[in-house]
Amino acid sequence: MSETLESTAMLERAGWRLDVAAAVLGGIAAAALPPLCLLPALWLAIPGLLALIAAAPRARRAFRVGFWFGFGHHLLGLYWITDAILIEAAKFWWFVPIAVPGLAAILALFIAVPCALAWWVRPGWRRLLVLAGAWTLADLARQFIGGGFPWNPLGSGWALPGFAGDVLLQPVAWIGTPGLTLLTLLLAGLPSLPGRRRAAMVGGAMVLLWVGFGLWRLHAPAGRAPGVAVVLVQGDVPEGAKSDEAAAARIFQRYLDLTAQGVANAGAGAKIVVWPETASPYLMRRDSLARLSLAEAANGGAVGPVPALVGSVRFGRDRRPRNSLIAVSGEGGVLGIYDKFHLVPGGEYQPAWLPLPVQIVPGGGFAPGHGPETLTLPGLPPVGALICYEAIFPGQVVASPRPDWLVNITNDAWFGDSTGPRQHLAAARMRAVEEGLPLMRAANTGISAGFDAHGHELGRLGLGAEGTLVFALPGKLPPPPFARWGLVIPAVLALASIGAGLRRA
Repeated sequence: MSETLESTAMLERAGWRLDVAAAVLGGIAAAALPPLCLLPALWLAIPGLLALIAAAPRARRAFRVGFWFGFGHHLLGLYWITDAILIEAAKFWWFVPIAVPGLAAILALFIAVPCALAWWVRPGWRRLLVLAGAWTLADLARQFIGGGFPWNPLGSGWALPGFAGDVLLQPVAWIGTPGLTLLTLLLAGLPSLPGRRRAAMVGGAMVLLWVGFGLWRLHAPAGRAPGVAVVLVQGDVPEGAKSDEAAAARIFQRYLDLTAQGVANAGAGAKIVVWPETASPYLMRRDSLARLSLAEAANGGAVGPVPALVGSVRFGRDRRPRNSLIAVSGEGGVLGIYDKFHLVPGGEYQPAWLPLPVQIVPGGGFAPGHGPETLTLPGLPPVGALICYEAIFPGQVVASPRPDWLVNITNDAWFGDSTGPRQHLAAARMRAVEEGLPLMRAANTGISAGFDAHGHELGRLGLGAEGTLVFALPGKLPPPPFARWGLVIPAVLALASIGAGLRRA
């Protein structure tokens, strides 16, 4: 008893030093995220977090430990947001020291609460089960609270490049990315348990089963390829370059020239062209001349059968702008429209919960769309559209009727050559695995890429490159469990983990 009281007193005297230690551990955990994917960092960070929770004299102190861990984690994981602010530094310089630390502090609460809950449970495997389950539920919550910001879940660290990532990502087809976060936390916390040999055996068995499942699922044959070539166009236009009419004309012509080049490279057969988010400097919904120019570029100088999916701003009847994908026919008509519905808080609209002295998003920002949609285009397989930010939301990307493939258009030019575009690409890859659908991604300045229904990368065009990618659209897989049941699966697993930890606690 005296030793416990003495350690408690030492903890109280340590004060800010323990806060720094927790923040450092959170920063170490950020190294497990894409593009580094240094997953062994979690074997230091998560046991260290559990040790700090165990040393906390009360739940309030455990909450504080979790907050600083989360702050350090998200501060490093989201540093790249500053790049977007610096594009308009003369106007928003004052926001630089607020944006990332403020967002990190908000997101830290979603780690602080699970840490406080875990404190009430006996140390050991019970505490680990409660922490992992509560953390997963908190990740699910941040998909919906305040407009949603489920960026950088720990499960995304398994999006390793190449074959290793293909194998290790396959469980998300069954349990989703939140479920993979649960497994990641359980595996990372094993070194903190008593009986190191037993913990190592459990961890080894988990990894072997994990790899075995991944290899087995990779051999599941996809459906028949639909015989369509997808032409992805990457114009490499710096953000802010569409400042005047002359610049807009040059940018549009660049995309037209690249389109003609990509279609020529695709050869004979059915084709579809994809331009990135807001690639067109003209309002494609209204501008029939721009649509006709695109149709001619996609069809060898005359109208024809090749349609295009184009990122463009459009205005609704309420005169508010929409961030949209316009399906343009080979004759220059409009085949369909999809409006982005998951808007970026503070970027595309200013939420009421964001108290700032000035309006950083003028005019109320963009109006949201109605939700996921499947676009049906003549002679082509139905497609589900994701615009930029929407690719980070597991379980919220596919509508009914179910599409045969996904297209993700984005403009990551805001974030430069940072970890942001690479993390975004990893999220898109995980959506392909979760839904069992091929995904084609066109990004303004990169990274454009194609993935098959197993999440295997077919090729890419990197950051800061201008050019085109041509892919034969792969076949789809039967809907995997996560595509059928969605977020219910990781929610049930998280509750089961908490229940197991509380059993006879």
